[in-house]
Amino acid sequence: MSRERQPGLDEIEARLVGLVDGSMTRDEADRWAGRWYTDDSLDWDDVSLWALEELFGIDLQQTDEHGTPVGYLQPDDGVAELLDEFRRRRGDRTCRAGSAEK
Repeated sequence: MSRERQPGLDEIEARLVGLVDGSMTRDEADRWAGRWYTDDSLDWDDVSLWALEELFGIDLQQTDEHGTPVGYLQPDDGVAELLDEFRRRRGDRTCRAGSAEK
């Protein structure tokens, strides 16, 4: 797709942090993740792929019966939980890799 360097876990985590602290909008995070997630030429580890799947679509809204937006599919507290889950998965991955090297 492009010659940009594929983002790693640190960059993905920074996007999640940006969502939680408000320095990044949902639209920005969605577009960024979609750019990477839809590039079939890239190979992702499980944690990165999971996080990109969660970020791609983070701006989707629920609507009422009249089509009026009533909130995000992923509420704000859910975004903080995504960050926590990402960190847990990332930590588990690091622990497994470290134990495999012993």
